Amino acid sequence: MPIAPTYPGVYVEEIPSGVHTITGVATSIAAFVDYFPAGPMNTATQILNFASFIKQFGSSDPSGLDPRSEASYAIQQFFLNGGTEAYVVRVGSLTAGNAPAKASVGIGDGKGNIAFIVSGQSEGTWAKGIFVEVDYGTSDPTTLFNLTATEVVTVNGTTSVVATESYTNLIVDPSKPYDVAAVVNGSSQLIWISNEATKLPVMPAMTGTPCGPLVADITTLGLAVGDTCDVLLNGSKVGTLAGLTALPTGYSSLAGVIQSQIQGLTNNPLPNATVSVVGTTTTKLYLVATAGTAQATDCITFSDGGAGLAKKLGFAGVAGNVQLYQLGGASALQQIPTGGTTAAPAPAGGSDGTWDPSNDADGVTKGILGDQNAKTGIYALYDVDLFNLLCLPVTANLPDKNANTVATAAEKLCTDRRAFYILDLPQNLPGNRDNGITAVMDWLGANGNIRSRNAALYFPRIGIPDPLNGFRIRATPPSGTIAGLYATTDASRGVWKAPAGTTAVMGGVQQLQYATTNAENGVLNPLAINCLRTFPVYGQVCWGARTLFGADQMADDYKYVPVRRLALYIEESLYRGTQWVVFEPNDEPLWAQIRLNVGSFMQVLFRQGAFQGQSPKDAYFVKCESETTPQDQINLGIVNIIVGFAPLKPAEFVILQLQQMAGQIDT
Repeated sequence: MPIAPTYPGVYVEEIPSGVHTITGVATSIAAFVDYFPAGPMNTATQILNFASFIKQFGSSDPSGLDPRSEASYAIQQFFLNGGTEAYVVRVGSLTAGNAPAKASVGIGDGKGNIAFIVSGQSEGTWAKGIFVEVDYGTSDPTTLFNLTATEVVTVNGTTSVVATESYTNLIVDPSKPYDVAAVVNGSSQLIWISNEATKLPVMPAMTGTPCGPLVADITTLGLAVGDTCDVLLNGSKVGTLAGLTALPTGYSSLAGVIQSQIQGLTNNPLPNATVSVVGTTTTKLYLVATAGTAQATDCITFSDGGAGLAKKLGFAGVAGNVQLYQLGGASALQQIPTGGTTAAPAPAGGSDGTWDPSNDADGVTKGILGDQNAKTGIYALYDVDLFNLLCLPVTANLPDKNANTVATAAEKLCTDRRAFYILDLPQNLPGNRDNGITAVMDWLGANGNIRSRNAALYFPRIGIPDPLNGFRIRATPPSGTIAGLYATTDASRGVWKAPAGTTAVMGGVQQLQYATTNAENGVLNPLAINCLRTFPVYGQVCWGARTLFGADQMADDYKYVPVRRLALYIEESLYRGTQWVVFEPNDEPLWAQIRLNVGSFMQVLFRQGAFQGQSPKDAYFVKCESETTPQDQINLGIVNIIVGFAPLKPAEFVILQLQQMAGQIDT
């Protein structure tokens, strides 16, 4: 504000420049909605590469692909062809009883009382590969415990650990900041804790078989050379320890002797058994034995008669526990039902639900569409700040009616969000439908309501190697591949360049499901059906750049994909870049600032070659003045900004005219 001088002297005042730089938005952020075997449900999750997708949404297969998920292949193709950013929404069928469900296991206190329930962070059978371990190696073993969650996968008979999370010094008490649910749920990527305890605090039973608390001085246990005991696996005796050959000097050496003798039993089913020391001499000490077998529910125990080793160490009469809690495990041992009255609920095995677009079409369709008010299905993208390209490859496997329903909703969503929908044609249906041009024309003719300026259709399907099927060719909808081409073209040439031509080579595509000829291309192109072609030397290329409003008979301003996407880019950039205008005084100084800032943005595009024309006045204009905003509009609080541009249109047809020169006649 102006300075109000009060004393003689020099005043310094900083004058704002009036420049509000308008930054162009991203143009090729893709969004995919489909079934995936893992990952958060109905939540748009950002991924920046395919490795990120595998980590959050992939199956147990290292390729990250799933034969039930068309989008898993499309996302792979998107990044392979130059995509750099995407949002993924995992959905499931909404048919009754077929929705995905979480795997879980209840953990008790060893007395039949429930402590808490552990479930997978998201729905699906993937969580059955999560194992939870509880131990008392804490600063206070009487009230605090540690929890470790480990996810393992088995591929081709080989088991490997893919993720491990550890949490220490926990308690089951929501009033404490270190409550197990508060700590784990705030950071875990694997599990979710639900407190179910009816009394507080409560200690979950330690995994493995712990002995009774030991005294700090090992000599007070009365151990003698020759002390031995029987070893049992799940209640059945598997052998007898050889016995102490010398008195141990500490608990670590004692644990080592017992572990070695268990592993050395004759006809031994426990070659990988472990015995470890938990706790410290200043808190409490336990020896904990685990079976070390492939079954998480296996339980190792000890027994003897008289004053044998098991009794001296406090193992005698201990029922024992599973060596690990497995989500979705079926053994009653996991519930520790000894001496209590309230057992933990039975473990839930989790479910992927049913996802069959051809047989469960209604449930799949409802899952994709979701609920606009609840922001589920495709409407989860309402929570995304910006996305530009929408791909729903699952529609390629839906019946015509369902595909139309999904496409109509997708087109409306893209119009609302200034995004572009890459439509996949349903080409894999039973009946007389094939992949020929007649089928394509028939389908589009019968579903003309999906035509839109914000959508494009590509034909035919592509063939890519499938790692899940011996790298045989899999027919796949092309939307993910095309979205990757859009991203590559935007980065190298600009959004105003058509993502088509001999430079638009589709990476990873080995063949097309239909070989379109020039004549057939000439029939489809005027109907706004973009063809994918195979050319010698170049390979498989995108050979069309029309929107679904690009049919010749429609004569629409937005006939071409690059023209429409450039308009969307300008609209979104100016929408975001003019927010500062709101509530400013609506008069010539404001209008001048608007002309300056919007004009600067358009000038940058002109210099980059986005428009036709040899000079700025031929390429674009920006009007914001009393003519565009008369007094009656000012009275209503409205300022009108008119922006026009001369778009570059692709050279879709190249016509060569040849003429033979007549020979000169001597005169």
